[in-house]
Amino acid sequence: MSNKTRSILRAIAVVIVLLAVLMDLHIILIPAIAVYKFWMVVAAFGIMLISSK
Repeated sequence: MSNKTRSILRAIAVVIVLLAVLMDLHIILIPAIAVYKFWMVVAAFGIMLISSK
Protein backbone atom coordinates (compact mmCIF):
# COMPACT_ATOMS: atom_id res chain seq x y z
CA MET A 1 0.00 0.00 0.00
CA SER A 2 1.45 3.35 -0.99
CA ASN A 3 1.88 6.29 1.36
CA LYS A 4 -0.70 8.29 -0.58
CA THR A 5 -3.31 5.57 -0.07
CA ARG A 6 -2.48 5.39 3.64
CA SER A 7 -2.86 9.14 3.98
CA ILE A 8 -6.21 9.12 2.21
CA LEU A 9 -7.51 6.29 4.40
CA ARG A 10 -6.36 8.07 7.56
CA ALA A 11 -8.03 11.28 6.44
CA ILE A 12 -11.28 9.41 5.77
CA ALA A 13 -11.12 7.82 9.24
CA VAL A 14 -10.56 11.20 10.88
CA VAL A 15 -13.48 12.74 9.00
CA ILE A 16 -15.76 9.86 10.03
CA VAL A 17 -14.84 10.20 13.71
CA LEU A 18 -15.15 13.99 13.55
CA LEU A 19 -18.62 13.63 12.05
CA ALA A 20 -19.64 11.20 14.81
CA VAL A 21 -18.33 13.52 17.53
CA LEU A 22 -20.08 16.56 16.07
CA MET A 23 -23.31 14.57 15.85
CA ASP A 24 -22.90 13.55 19.49
CA LEU A 25 -22.46 17.22 20.47
CA HIS A 26 -25.62 18.11 18.48
CA ILE A 27 -23.71 20.50 16.23
CA ILE A 28 -24.52 18.48 13.11
CA LEU A 29 -27.85 16.66 12.88
CA ILE A 30 -28.18 13.89 10.30
CA PRO A 31 -31.11 11.73 11.42
CA ALA A 32 -30.51 9.00 8.84
CA ILE A 33 -27.12 8.02 10.30
CA ALA A 34 -27.62 9.13 13.91
CA VAL A 35 -28.25 5.56 15.07
CA TYR A 36 -24.98 4.38 13.49
CA LYS A 37 -22.58 6.68 15.40
CA PHE A 38 -20.99 3.78 17.28
CA TRP A 39 -20.49 1.74 14.13
CA MET A 40 -19.04 4.74 12.32
CA VAL A 41 -16.34 5.00 14.99
CA VAL A 42 -15.71 1.24 14.86
CA ALA A 43 -15.36 1.41 11.06
CA ALA A 44 -12.99 4.37 11.35
CA PHE A 45 -10.87 2.42 13.86
CA GLY A 46 -10.75 -0.50 11.42
CA ILE A 47 -9.68 1.82 8.62
CA MET A 48 -6.90 3.18 10.84
CA LEU A 49 -5.75 -0.39 11.60
CA ILE A 50 -5.71 -1.26 7.92
CA SER A 51 -3.76 1.87 7.01
CA SER A 52 -1.11 1.42 9.70
CA LYS A 53 2.21 -0.20 8.89
